[in-house]
Amino acid sequence: MSRTVVSSATREMVIGFDAPFCIIGERINPTGRKKLSAAMAEGDYSMVEADALAQVAAGAHMLDVNAGIPLADEPRILADCIQLVQGLVDVPLSIDSSIVEALEAGLAVYQGRPLVNSVTGEEERLESVLPLVKKHDAAVVAISNDETGISEDPDVRFEVAKKIVERAQDYGIKPQDVVVDPLVMPVGALGLAGVQAFRIIRRLREELGVNSTCGASNVSFGLPNRHAMNGTFLAMAIGAGMTSAIMNPLHGEELTSIMGADVLMGHDADCRRWLAKYREPAAEGDDRRARRDARRRRRA
Repeated sequence: MSRTVVSSATREMVIGFDAPFCIIGERINPTGRKKLSAAMAEGDYSMVEADALAQVAAGAHMLDVNAGIPLADEPRILADCIQLVQGLVDVPLSIDSSIVEALEAGLAVYQGRPLVNSVTGEEERLESVLPLVKKHDAAVVAISNDETGISEDPDVRFEVAKKIVERAQDYGIKPQDVVVDPLVMPVGALGLAGVQAFRIIRRLREELGVNSTCGASNVSFGLPNRHAMNGTFLAMAIGAGMTSAIMNPLHGEELTSIMGADVLMGHDADCRRWLAKYREPAAEGDDRRARRDARRRRRA
């Protein structure tokens, strides 16, 4: 069974077929967030702090940290944010950048074993990112597109994923340390996007033996009631073999779907996490009766 192990300075996290689903919080990302982007560019990280704490409190097992701000000093900002977040929370981080120099800066200050987000099937990207991943003994997200762009054909995306996994091995990176993002398409635009996603997820598990992830909100783009759609997708994707997702953990519908899927997949022993979160506390009289009945059973 594939086990991708990442860690902070004090906590280890396993992404795996036999492990609970890994929730990677997405909110430390200035893309599309003008206030956050402006604040980060000016060195004000108060929103980063708030997002880190809120996501972990909501149930995130990891946090994705992105500092992609046009014309800003991304390597410095990313390194600053990683150090800040690691001082606030003890969950592992995903270091997220399209700029190799920013990844280098983030990896240089990181404490533990991170997830690097990401490498694509483009030759230039493979040759620049994979040696960095190996040097720092990190795990890496493999995104299923290459020089030709993002194919609508799931078989083509699978072949790109396979290429990345094989090239990673050439650099001494084991398949268990490659987490594939098969690029989930919006179902509102492509009616079979869900079916295609589940197909490629199964192939990633059964044929390549690798873990998988995705940007969970992509599937519902352009649709109403997005959180319900995201939750349904996540539960079905978990059933198909997906083991993690980069998502917003602040939406209860989506977390409930994940927790339910974990129960049904046998990844929540005796429904313990489900019961701890959702079981109503016993009324005082009921609690006294339960203790009295337990005493009677012991005496019998």
